Amino acid sequence: MELTVLASGSKGNCTYLRGERGALLIDAGLSARETLRRLRAAGAEASLVEAILVTHEHIDHIRGVDVLARRLGVPVYATGGTLEAFSRKCTTTSAEVRLCRCGEQFVVGDFSIEPFATSHDAREPCGFSIAEGDLRIGCCTDTGTVTTTIFDRLASCDAVLLESNHCPDMLENGPYPAYLKSRIRSKRGHLSNPDAARCLQRLADHIHMAMLAHVSEINNTPEKVLLSALEGLGFYSDQVGVTVAPQDPGAVHPESYGFRL
Repeated sequence: MELTVLASGSKGNCTYLRGERGALLIDAGLSARETLRRLRAAGAEASLVEAILVTHEHIDHIRGVDVLARRLGVPVYATGGTLEAFSRKCTTTSAEVRLCRCGEQFVVGDFSIEPFATSHDAREPCGFSIAEGDLRIGCCTDTGTVTTTIFDRLASCDAVLLESNHCPDMLENGPYPAYLKSRIRSKRGHLSNPDAARCLQRLADHIHMAMLAHVSEINNTPEKVLLSALEGLGFYSDQVGVTVAPQDPGAVHPESYGFRL
C-alpha cells in the first residue's frame, strides 16, 4: 500500500491510499478541483478511487466531499453522527452516502476497513484502520487524547498517520484567545507533540513507519514535531521511519508526500 498526503492542517485535509488495484480517499477538505490537481501533481490516479472515507464533519475535512464524490462516482462512508451533520451542511447532495459504525469492519474493493472512535469536538468522529492483504495502515487525526481503543487499533498496524498538532509552549504563548487554547488542549481537541510522541513510544515495537499530521502553522513547527517524535521513539528511532506531513505537499520535496509499504 502507498499513502500520499495531499493536504494536512486547518486549511484542508485529504489523504490518498493506494492498494494493489484500487485506492481510497480519507477526507476531502479541499475543493474538488484542487484535490484533483494535487492528485495529478502527486502522480496519483483519481480513476482508481473506490470510496471517500470521512472522519468527521468539520469543513477542513468535508469541503470537497459532495462535488468530488459525484464527479468520481464513488460512495461516501461515515458514521451516523457525521452523516447527519454532513447532510445539514449539504442539503441538496446527490452523492451516495453509506453508514459505517465504529468497531464494525466493512469492505471496499480489496480493502478491509474498520472505523474506530476518536475524541474530538464533532458529532461522531472516527479514525480508520485499513488493511489490504497482510498490510494495515491506521489513520488517526483530530483527537484530543489517545484512548485505549485508539492505541489498540494503531498497535495492530504496520504504519500510522497520526496527529501531532501543537507544541504546548507555543500554544500557551501564542496569539489564540483563551477559549480557543482551552479547546485545542482539551481531550476533545487536538493531540500535542508530547502526546503524539508518547503514543509513538508505545507503538515503537509494532509499527515500521509513521507520518505526523495536522500540524498547526501557528502553534507548531515541523522541526519541533520531528524532534519530539524521535525523542519519544528513543532507541527505536532508527527502526521506525518518521516524516511530517505539510499543509501543502506540493511546496516541499516529493518524499514528504507519504510512504509505501
